[in-house]
Amino acid sequence: MQITNQTSDQHEVAPETGSSKKYLLPFILITSLFFLWGMAHGLDGILIPHLKKACQLNNRQSTLIDTSIFFAYFIMAIPAGIIIKKIGYKNSIITGLLVFAAGAFLFVPAANTRTYELFLLALFIIGCGLTILETSANPYAAILGPPESSSTRLNLAASFNGLAVTLAPLLGGVFILSGVNHTPEQLASMPDATRAAYLLEEASTVKLPYIILGSILVLVAVVFYFMHLPSMKSQQTENEAKPGFFSVLKFSHLSWAVVAQFFYVGAQVCITSFFVRIAQKEAGLDEKTAAYYLGIYGFLFMMGRFSGTFFLKFVKDYILLSIYCIISVLLCLVAIYGSGIYIIYALGGIGFFMSIMFPTIFSLGLTGLKSNTETGSSWLVMSIVGGAILPYGMGTLIDMKHDDIQSGYIIPLLCFVIILSFGLYGHKVKAAK
Repeated sequence: MQITNQTSDQHEVAPETGSSKKYLLPFILITSLFFLWGMAHGLDGILIPHLKKACQLNNRQSTLIDTSIFFAYFIMAIPAGIIIKKIGYKNSIITGLLVFAAGAFLFVPAANTRTYELFLLALFIIGCGLTILETSANPYAAILGPPESSSTRLNLAASFNGLAVTLAPLLGGVFILSGVNHTPEQLASMPDATRAAYLLEEASTVKLPYIILGSILVLVAVVFYFMHLPSMKSQQTENEAKPGFFSVLKFSHLSWAVVAQFFYVGAQVCITSFFVRIAQKEAGLDEKTAAYYLGIYGFLFMMGRFSGTFFLKFVKDYILLSIYCIISVLLCLVAIYGSGIYIIYALGGIGFFMSIMFPTIFSLGLTGLKSNTETGSSWLVMSIVGGAILPYGMGTLIDMKHDDIQSGYIIPLLCFVIILSFGLYGHKVKAAK
């Protein structure tokens, strides 16, 4: 997912827009950032079932992986803007990359000791780095060229985010998942030393991928350090009054959008968090094949974003959002009450139809806010915390239902109903009271 932050550095000036070739290399570097944070999020769907096995967790405990990352977004949303104002966009990008890398390298001691709490700390640090990185990189993608083509550049950069979400589960399936699974009874019958060695070996498979990821992040940070990037100009005049942080919620459509975005991110994370496990348990797939199907889910998500962008030229955004929500509700019902491979097909379909929801809700929520736009954006960014809370609720429900994973998909179903309410009437702009 992407976060667009409108905050600008008052000490920087706008770039020239006359030469597009001048910005080609900087744009390629910025686009690489979209790919890198897509990889981080794309691996979460692999980490959850893998660490559940390696660290012997229940469903609720395994979703703390989501909680660690998305709670970091909530905590860092406002500090990230402050950091950008203090040190500028280029230095903020470098900072975000290095924090991201530090979290990735922390996977090594976490795996060596098979300490789940250390994994969670590493993921929280990664989440902090991602927040700084995303709030810095999105505006840069918009300014690297003529203003009239900024939307095209953002969509192009975002497509590489979708590519990473497709590739990450496939790579995770090859390098992280072992394909070896033992039942609780089999584990209990093993000698203590054998069981400990097996679990430690499972935990250790994450080390190489995250060492490589961390090293790439450091290398990219070094390239950014030596790369000259155009700077940005403040869009706010010195005498312009800043709106109150809570007073902006007087716009009812923004309040609705914050709620809708909370439940959208929660639904998205819920679906991917338990995708591999439901593919194993209900469709009878091994974990590597399940990871392959998760990659197909990511591909459908990317294709949904491309096709949705096309359809939005002909269909009102709130209408398309509502239609996609209705279809997603129906597909959730298939996931809950269906059987076999059809459950996986339904989840892939949800990936396609929910792909436009994040940017559409974001755009509808900011409609007509004018000088309140920046504050409204902050609220919509913080609503991402839904990805930290709802998967934990889904994991708790699955545990209460004795590992009935299908029953847990009632959570994303209810989320889509709430988003549908926003699409039908919550998006309507009303005069602030």
